[in-house]
Amino acid sequence: MDRHCHYFRWRKRIVRGEEKVIKKYRSEWKYCEEEADLLAIKQKLTALLEYDSYAEENGKYTIHSLYFDDYKDTCAKENVAGEGRRFKYRVRYYGNNPEKLWLEKKEKLNSYCYKRKCSISPKEFQSIIDGNAFDVFWNTDEQLLKEFCIDTVTRRFLPRIIIDYEREAFVEIISNVRITLDYNISASDETEFFLSGNYFNIPVLEQKKHILEVKFDDMLPSYIKTALQADVLIQQSFSKYYLGRIAVQDKKKYNKRM
Repeated sequence: MDRHCHYFRWRKRIVRGEEKVIKKYRSEWKYCEEEADLLAIKQKLTALLEYDSYAEENGKYTIHSLYFDDYKDTCAKENVAGEGRRFKYRVRYYGNNPEKLWLEKKEKLNSYCYKRKCSISPKEFQSIIDGNAFDVFWNTDEQLLKEFCIDTVTRRFLPRIIIDYEREAFVEIISNVRITLDYNISASDETEFFLSGNYFNIPVLEQKKHILEVKFDDMLPSYIKTALQADVLIQQSFSKYYLGRIAVQDKKKYNKRM
């Protein structure tokens, strides 16, 4: 039996659930707020919580994410349709260090989320992009990376959009709470330049509008909820990936009219 047959036998085992991953979904609340409002919230959080380990001297760090979708754009369409259960893949690096890449699979179940991640080398990443997912599949022990290789072959997942932004993140370790303020979100469809950073960005949101996300397990402590003014803010359902796709499409339509 050749390697390709073994490959698809492994895929069937995943589908049948023989290789199970215990999933613990977390609540995820999202808000799109004015810069002045986020500044007021940030001042309260600074007095209560610690910055996360990625923070630089100013408390912020830059995130670069390359999102994938299949040939039918299923991930984007499910987001528009408001599907309760969906997922997406992304490859991410922080700051100016594309040598340290992370593959992530984020699953959504209504307002809950579950994320898995593993490291992926630039060589593995490029090999998959070049259409050599089989080579990576047979030379890794990472289950998530194997699943990603399977989907790039069977469902033709391809790079779709780059999303960049500055993040300021606060954590409460005991209750496993993570609060992120994401600034200056931008998008680019020049995916071939993801690792070099040499691509043109398009703003995703209106000027001085940013995103607040709150993630927690079972319960959000009341003192954090009060600091966030969670009873006043209006929760929204949106995806940086989808917003980025729309922003790039709108820009192209505008350029054609000019």
